[in-house]
Amino acid sequence: MAGTQAGYSQSRSLSGRFPGQYPNRAGRGGRIPLGLDRIVAMKDTAFIRENTAWSHAPLVPELGLFLATAITPIWQATEDWLAQRNVEPPFWAFAWPGSQAIARHVLDHPELVKGRRVLDFAAGCGLAALACARSGAQEAEAAEIDGLALAATTLNATENGLTVRLAEGDVVGSPCRWDLILCGDVCYEAPMTRHIMPWLRRMAKTAEVWIADPGRSYLPQEGMTAFAEYTVPTTLELEDRTERHVRLFRLAP
Repeated sequence: MAGTQAGYSQSRSLSGRFPGQYPNRAGRGGRIPLGLDRIVAMKDTAFIRENTAWSHAPLVPELGLFLATAITPIWQATEDWLAQRNVEPPFWAFAWPGSQAIARHVLDHPELVKGRRVLDFAAGCGLAALACARSGAQEAEAAEIDGLALAATTLNATENGLTVRLAEGDVVGSPCRWDLILCGDVCYEAPMTRHIMPWLRRMAKTAEVWIADPGRSYLPQEGMTAFAEYTVPTTLELEDRTERHVRLFRLAP
C-alpha cells in the first residue's frame, strides 16, 4: 500500500510493479509460479486458503490470520498476471504495521471500543475489526472495495470465532453510522489522501477517528493529535527495515 515517496523508503528487494510493497518473484520473463494458474476457477475462500498460510502478526499474536508468506504462491505473483485474471493486488494478505498498531491498542484498552459501533476503514485482512470484535464492540464493521479482502476478513473472523459485519464498496461519502472509525495506514498516496480526508473530517464531527501512520509523507498534519506509539516488527522482504515506528492519531473535524 505504500508509495515510494520521500520519508518512507521501500526495500530494494521489492518490485516497483506494486506500489512499494510486493516482491516480483516470477522473474522478468513473467513465469507464473506453480499453483497460481488455478486462481480463476477457485472460489474466494478456497483461493485464500490455497495461497496463504495461517499465521500470527508479530504485534498481535492473539489473533490468527490467513497471510502470505515467503512460501505461498501469492507472494510471488506479478501485478500484470493478477490483473489479467481480474484479481486485485493482495493487500489483504499482509498485516500492515498501521493495522497491527491499532489492533494492539484496542486489545490492550478494550474499554475504548466496548459497546461502540466501530468501522475498520480500508480493512485489508480485517485485523483491526477482529480486535474490536474480540474487545466487546457492539458492532465491528470492515469496509473494503476488494471482494477478496472481504472474503479474507470473513474467513479470519470465522477462524477466530468472531463476527465482523462487511461494508462492501467505497463507503467514502456515506453518512456516519459509527462511533469510532479506524484507519490503518491509509495516507500512502496523494490521490488516496485527497479522496478520503474530507470525508474523514466530516465523520470526525460525530465519530471518533483514529489514523495509524508509520511515516507516510501524505499524512496531513492539520488536526492530528498523537495519542499512542508502537514499534512493529516487519520483514526486509516487505519493508526496507526490520521494524516500523507507528503513531496513532486522533483526527479533529
